[in-house]
Amino acid sequence: MNWDQIEGNWKQLKGRVQQQWGKLTDDDFDTINGKRVELVGKVQSRYGYAREKAEAEVEEFCSACK
Repeated sequence: MNWDQIEGNWKQLKGRVQQQWGKLTDDDFDTINGKRVELVGKVQSRYGYAREKAEAEVEEFCSACK
C-alpha cells in the first residue's frame, strides 16, 4: 500500500498504527491525520529515535499494510 492509500484510509488504519506505536496519543493522531511526515516526526519524538530509524519504521509499516 502506498502512502496515498494510507492517507486516504487513515481512519481505518489508525488502529493498526496505535498497535504499532502505542505511545502515540489521540492528539498525536489528530495532528498526524494521515500525513507521513507528521507520523515520522511523532514516532521520532515519542520514542527518542533518530530521524532515520523513525523513517525506516514507518516505511516498514507502510510495506506491511498490504
